[in-house]
Amino acid sequence: MSVYDFSAKRLDGTQESLGAYRGRVLLIVNTASACGFTPQYAGLEALYKKYETQGLTVLGFPCNQFGGQEPGDEAAIGAFCEKNYGVTFPIFAKVDVNGDHTHLLWKYLKDARPGILGTEGIKWNFTKFLIGRDGEPVARYAPRTAPEEIEEDITKLL
Repeated sequence: MSVYDFSAKRLDGTQESLGAYRGRVLLIVNTASACGFTPQYAGLEALYKKYETQGLTVLGFPCNQFGGQEPGDEAAIGAFCEKNYGVTFPIFAKVDVNGDHTHLLWKYLKDARPGILGTEGIKWNFTKFLIGRDGEPVARYAPRTAPEEIEEDITKLL
């Protein structure tokens, strides 16, 4: 099993297989528009622009499970990301990353790369998973880890 075995709904409502990103290095992030970490969108976009032609894709998954910090609908999320941070990397529809309705991709990621002391739960917005070109999770990063701090790990996989 790999991330390529999953699909998710895009902001426009279309279902997309993550198999479309086969062979690319992925940085999968649960995002939110009204979080103290929201400015990380700028760093994520900078990484995407810098390394996209070398094989990096950032995938954003908005989530409203932490302090209600992603209250908008898909249209509002897309408009916010574009207007405030110039986001061009793929953004998906809102998902749950914890609880009974956890998206299957996120169940897989948490199982493959548990957090500190083996905890699986996502603790907050902007938890990041780095995925190798083979679709396997390589690393998990805490919300406080700025995108630029991951750059060296990304370049090793490119």
